[in-house]
Amino acid sequence: MGRRKLDEISIDDLMRMQEGPQRKKFRIRAEAEGSSDLDSASGASVHGDEGSGSSEEGDDEGDNEEAEGDEDKEDEDEEDSSEESEQQEPAPDPDALSRFSSSRVSIQPRKTLVVASKDTSSPPPLPKSFEEFGISSALLYALHKMSIRAPTEVQSACIPPLLQGEFTDCIGNAKTGSGKTIAFALPILQQMSYDPYGIFALVLTPTRELAFQIAEQFAVLGSSLNLRTAVVVGGMDMIAQALELGNSPHVVVATPGRIVDHLRSSGSEWNLSRVKFLVLDEADRLLTPTFAPELSYLFEFLPKERQTALFTATLTPSIEALAAATPRPGKEKPFIHRMTERIETVATLSQSYILVPSHVRESYLYYLLRNPPESVIHLRRAPPEPTSYKAKQKQKQKQSSKAKTKKPVPGEEEEIEQPPPTIIFCTKPRTAAYLTHLLKTLHIRSTALHSRLTQRERMNSLGLFRSSVIPVLVSTDVGGRGLDIDDVAMVVNWDLPNEPEEYTHRVGRTARAGKGGVAVSFVTERDEERVLKIEDRIHTKLLEMTMPEAKVLESFNMVSTAKRLANMELHDSDFGKREEIHRIKNAKRRTDVEAS
Repeated sequence: MGRRKLDEISIDDLMRMQEGPQRKKFRIRAEAEGSSDLDSASGASVHGDEGSGSSEEGDDEGDNEEAEGDEDKEDEDEEDSSEESEQQEPAPDPDALSRFSSSRVSIQPRKTLVVASKDTSSPPPLPKSFEEFGISSALLYALHKMSIRAPTEVQSACIPPLLQGEFTDCIGNAKTGSGKTIAFALPILQQMSYDPYGIFALVLTPTRELAFQIAEQFAVLGSSLNLRTAVVVGGMDMIAQALELGNSPHVVVATPGRIVDHLRSSGSEWNLSRVKFLVLDEADRLLTPTFAPELSYLFEFLPKERQTALFTATLTPSIEALAAATPRPGKEKPFIHRMTERIETVATLSQSYILVPSHVRESYLYYLLRNPPESVIHLRRAPPEPTSYKAKQKQKQKQSSKAKTKKPVPGEEEEIEQPPPTIIFCTKPRTAAYLTHLLKTLHIRSTALHSRLTQRERMNSLGLFRSSVIPVLVSTDVGGRGLDIDDVAMVVNWDLPNEPEEYTHRVGRTARAGKGGVAVSFVTERDEERVLKIEDRIHTKLLEMTMPEAKVLESFNMVSTAKRLANMELHDSDFGKREEIHRIKNAKRRTDVEAS
């Protein structure tokens, strides 16, 4: 080899000459291979999660009762799931790194000399204001009107990649009450303003109530953009929904079962070919075998060139599988935001349990509602004053009758101090109906929320609870997903959920947006294993709450009488027949979907 001229020798050549013989280069793996192709989320991820979510809520039918094997869809079960530990990325080999240094010159690996990649150990700082996202002034003004001043962690992390366009998908994991809806609503509205034609975004949720809530937030944020939204859920008039879909709303918020019903019956009058955004809210619930037939059918009608976003408070094996999957050609791996903390529940939530025999739970529940923890007593709210003339006259007559006699009028409710806003969760719809009758008999104002009610009854119950007319909402896991109700002071688990992640969603109805709250779980002689699973899931030990047994049992006779009356009312209402009707309808639905 001839001698090279001095001006042709680079600095790298000089350094190699000083180091001696050329060594073999080592390529350091900076990122773990394998990312999720969220466009094919209806495939292996949906069907492969056989170990999670044994019972789900049906679109327009009833809650799933695991003991009876009644697997319903969408907004009806919300009771079960499973968990999987997070996969760690392999670290670079320290021996390989040492090969790049010498006694004379310290040379860094070439990977660190180029522009930093997306997954560096020190990511760029997250935006601290909505202005930094570059969204329109109309959206900034809408956020200001909603008193939303600064983005939360999940919003700061997920909004920028979702604004990048169709090549970037997103998986967002954050605690309950952290603003996940805003994290996908803002990018959708910003991108939609460039091309507001056709059905631009499809948002799927597991429950009807959550669908209405998301649609309300879209309507508020997009008010200045002339946004048109459609809520497509079970229990509502299909003809009216078909007309709405035919008018090409910008955003469709739906439960999977009902949107599939429309695709099969009126899909020729409208289509999803222009959908640019697909959002799976409460993705851990949607990506379960119960929803697999609907999602598989639905994905056949969605374009492949779109953005897909998954948001959840609990990571399950199905979501982890999507994150680890290899993307299809031309698609980037999804952006993944995980919670930095190991504890899934918020720090402002006080969590405790009460050891109680199952046959006297009613007495302990009554005492707890009459004597709530001191930290939430101040959240007691007086019912709103009557506004109509008839209501005012009725209230005056009631007050005058009390002044004339000290004894309560037979059949009239005794005035007792009501508890602060409380949600009581139970697994079965029948139990929810029973507890509602029980509490009403004990003069505690309460209302029920479960899938055996009509949609009008369900919305009415939520309205009464939100407006403080009724302080106690007795709900199945229909109400445990995503519902954002102001100032819920206490969550009571009448029975523990079948899957530990459902506990996280239940107690997440209180202590939202930095506020405090209390979660109390009744633990019976059969619940020891469930408590251990919950504690292992949330990485927190539940504290034992004790109650004065003598005072609790003072009301034992009164509560026992109320129990008999509640069971009689439940029997007279033919509740069992309604459940049988729902069971038949759900079996027919599953047969139709699988056949198609």
